[in-house]
Amino acid sequence: MRLEIICQNRVGIMRDILEVFVEFRINVVRAEAGGDKCSAIYLYMPGMLNIQLQSVRSRLEKIAGVYKVRRINLIPSERRHFELDILLQSLDIPVLSVDSDGRVVVANIAAGRVLGVRVDEVPGMSLGKRIKNLDLETLLPKLESRLNGVRTEIRGDAFLADISPIYFEDKLTGKEPAGAVICLHPVESLGAKLYSIHRHDAYGFDALQIQAPKMLNLIREAKRMAPLNAPLLIQGETGTGKEMLARACHQSSPRGRAPFMVLNCAALPDNLAESELFGYASCAFEGARVEGKLGLLDITSGGTIFLDEVGEMSPHLQVKLLRFLQDGCFRRVGSDDEIQVDVRVICATQKDLSELCEQGVFREDLFHRLNVLALTIPPLRNCKEGIISLAAHFIDRACQQIGAELPKLSEGAQQLLKTYHWPGNVRQLENVLYQAVSICEGREIKADHIRLPALHQGLNSEVDLTGNWGNIIDRVEIQVLSALYPDYPSSRLLAKRLGVSHTTIANKLRKYDIGQS
Repeated sequence: MRLEIICQNRVGIMRDILEVFVEFRINVVRAEAGGDKCSAIYLYMPGMLNIQLQSVRSRLEKIAGVYKVRRINLIPSERRHFELDILLQSLDIPVLSVDSDGRVVVANIAAGRVLGVRVDEVPGMSLGKRIKNLDLETLLPKLESRLNGVRTEIRGDAFLADISPIYFEDKLTGKEPAGAVICLHPVESLGAKLYSIHRHDAYGFDALQIQAPKMLNLIREAKRMAPLNAPLLIQGETGTGKEMLARACHQSSPRGRAPFMVLNCAALPDNLAESELFGYASCAFEGARVEGKLGLLDITSGGTIFLDEVGEMSPHLQVKLLRFLQDGCFRRVGSDDEIQVDVRVICATQKDLSELCEQGVFREDLFHRLNVLALTIPPLRNCKEGIISLAAHFIDRACQQIGAELPKLSEGAQQLLKTYHWPGNVRQLENVLYQAVSICEGREIKADHIRLPALHQGLNSEVDLTGNWGNIIDRVEIQVLSALYPDYPSSRLLAKRLGVSHTTIANKLRKYDIGQS
């Protein structure tokens, strides 16, 4: 039986109440104070009989400060226990509480499932024998704050453990460790959650709107390559939509519901790019987080990693990436532990990797590993047939973003879009049309709304004729190559544009130090 006694909060009232139960020879198993401003006392007497209740109540109500006595189903500590247990058992995440020796005190059903036992068999279990890479006996006495993302392995599956310390207060020694609460997150589910945050419905082959024959052929090839697990190399000039094509291949593959993560190899310094891709171990370097850091490969497990501008990758990173492609294993910065994940690699570059191999800048063995499947996105100037339909798509999207009425393209504007050379490709077209929609005041986008830089404005019309024939030719060649190189950023592309051999252009670029940085 359980009783709630509403009473005055005064010294000695608990003693007075308990003396009544001593008189009736009733054993009180649990007693606690609670209520608003401790205005209630709760008692649990499993041996008390119903026939005794009326006599006990009459005796209690005669105590000074006792206002009301009533029977209840649960005392507050029991209610909290049951509610927390129901909440704990309803969680999909495995959660365990351990003592200072690393033995399980309580666990939920999900934790039992991960450990391969019934939940009633978990209490008392030593986690050190079940979880790899987690020495709780050494860690818990030193743990001062929460650790997030500690990589562990249970029965062959990879998990990330969040460990929150538990302390009890001692007047003489201060805080003493009493154990910890451990939450286990499957690596695959963490990456999937991150991906779901960044995923947009606009990605997919349907988002590649341009209806030009060369682009349609590319999409057909891409759809055949998308379901395969082999590495894919996407080549194309800046702004052609390499990342969009990579996302479309990912979503059309069996990995489509798994994470798709992006690393721009040109945007980060070497050491930062390495820690972003592979992660680092606890205290791997000065300024590193105590708990270490997960790399993109960790959280992309089961999905696809997209390495943009892979031609800018440092030699050190190239070696680590090559090893990962060979056996699916990598090591975090500052760690000797091997980590194995299932990740497909898609790379993109606007540079000619074969040329970089000839120059000794890019590893030839890595190039062959990445070039198992290859797609080359044609520049927009080679897809003029579909430029008007693509422009209509961008205008419609810009109007939705701005909240403007949908205008139409004038004949003059259409002609301008068809004749311009588009060095920035699809990205430049989208930006130009967004600006055109924003400045258009009527129902029609005219040619003067299309703001485009002049064609090769860096090429001077006047030629310096001083010096001999060789000096003049050198100056002209420098002007021509300097003006064209931004649009054709490799010796092969530029040679094709000018109709001469690749060797001739490569020698000229080296001679005039163009594009060598």
